[in-house]
Amino acid sequence: MALRLGNLALLVLYPVAWFAPLLRAGLLPLFGLSEISVISGLQSLWDSDVILALLVTFLAVFAPYLKTIGLALIHFGQMRRRMLPALDILGKLAMADVFLIALYVVAVKGIGLATVQTAWGLYLFTACVLASMTISHLTARR
Repeated sequence: MALRLGNLALLVLYPVAWFAPLLRAGLLPLFGLSEISVISGLQSLWDSDVILALLVTFLAVFAPYLKTIGLALIHFGQMRRRMLPALDILGKLAMADVFLIALYVVAVKGIGLATVQTAWGLYLFTACVLASMTISHLTARR
């Protein structure tokens, strides 16, 4: 029952994480910082790099949400448990998005002209992905 509730909570928490600020970024600390969320980042990407926008949309939005829906279907007996390995792959792809964000933060900080600070949305998104991976692992063990 706890796995079901935890997984259903992710259906609400993921959209919150998509709109929550992941980063605060600015050219120099003197000019203030703009908040960047998954959604605002995707909006910017669609204008500049469609291929990267498609990749990030899949990794940050579709992969984790499809995995969560798939786990819910398994929990409620609407999908066979043999789909768990495929759902695990979706979870790992979602974790790749967290890695990409961290890589961008390190790259921008290394340049030295910009200021980047992580925000609470990055931690929420990471926690959602890790919770989903844990729920998937515990579901497979049952």
